[in-house]
Amino acid sequence: MTDSRPSRRLRQGRASLAISFFVQGAIFALLVTRIPALQDRYGISDGLLPLFLAAVPILAGVGSVGTEHLVKRMRPGLVLRVVQPIVSVALLAAGSGTTVWQLAAALAVFGLTVGALDASMNMLGVSLQRAYGRSIMLGFHGAYSLGGIAGASLAWVGAHWDLPLPTLYAPLVATLVPVALIASRWYVDRQGDDQADDQADDHGAAVSMRALLPLCLVMAFAYIGDSTVSNWSAKYLEDVLHSSEQLATVPYNVYMVTTLLGRSFGDFGVRRFGAVAVVRAGALLAGAGFAVVAAAPGPWVGMGGFTLLGLGLCVLVPQTFAAAGRLFPGASDAAVARLNIFNYVGFLIGSPLVGALGGAWNYRAAMLVPMALVLVTIRYARSFTPVPAGYGDGHERPRTVDVG
Repeated sequence: MTDSRPSRRLRQGRASLAISFFVQGAIFALLVTRIPALQDRYGISDGLLPLFLAAVPILAGVGSVGTEHLVKRMRPGLVLRVVQPIVSVALLAAGSGTTVWQLAAALAVFGLTVGALDASMNMLGVSLQRAYGRSIMLGFHGAYSLGGIAGASLAWVGAHWDLPLPTLYAPLVATLVPVALIASRWYVDRQGDDQADDQADDHGAAVSMRALLPLCLVMAFAYIGDSTVSNWSAKYLEDVLHSSEQLATVPYNVYMVTTLLGRSFGDFGVRRFGAVAVVRAGALLAGAGFAVVAAAPGPWVGMGGFTLLGLGLCVLVPQTFAAAGRLFPGASDAAVARLNIFNYVGFLIGSPLVGALGGAWNYRAAMLVPMALVLVTIRYARSFTPVPAGYGDGHERPRTVDVG
């Protein structure tokens, strides 16, 4: 009888990658939650600000595409080890400059490297999940959510005490960069005696965009929903549901906490019920959340809707990356890099779409559009169907649900 427990090396790799997800969640939150402070520091007008904000996901998409080619020459773990400190230093540079061109340069570096970081982190996650032979991807994204909560909380402290951005960012970057570098010593890129064969397959196999397209759409729809919450939840509660200014800041925090909870326990659901059932349930919960938000008579019911949204949307992105790894087992790195682009596509589309519909029509009706798009995910749930397992930490696991 073989031992089904993962090896010590795999457990260390899992912990080290979770740390990197946590660090990136904190860094990204420290950027997006202090955008008003960046705008004030550099004197950027309201008309110019959207150009800066749009440039980051566009360049991140470029970085993700570049990573697909970069990992043909170096391991994803090495890419992540190099770019994560650069992303952190770019955040510090964005908060420490004095002229607009310095901010533009810092955000350009941040965008390009964060695309490479997101792609390489998820490449490693898919590879580790394959080695484990069971679902662990949701846990990594749960670490990202926890980092986001920590980063947003630290940003609130900085705003509350009116700390200058360099004063806020410098000690955090000085702490997080060494933590990420130390953790990177235990990254596990691939496992098994057939490592060399896997690398050859990964570099030589082709990714069919036609086969990947359903997952790309799910990724884009999920991020349209996510960007709707992050960009419009406060305005919706205050302007449409007539909450106080203080209460209007609560929905996004509730959303982040429920996202963390859903991802913390989501892997157990995948192992018990399978990825298809979890994705369908997540899409239905997210659709119900948008419906509750659109029909809410007051702010507390609206917050209940945002709670459902967090529980529903949180499972879609990690499972989409895992499904890409299953669909192209010989080219999972390339599949993840291409799929990651649609993260930024959804982010770019979501906020302007809801804003335009809300301005031209009304914000209650605008919420029905991301609701419909998220529910379309149910149609593509079969793309998450597992294939027969034939891998693990050096042995077969015939009774384990194949998760990527």
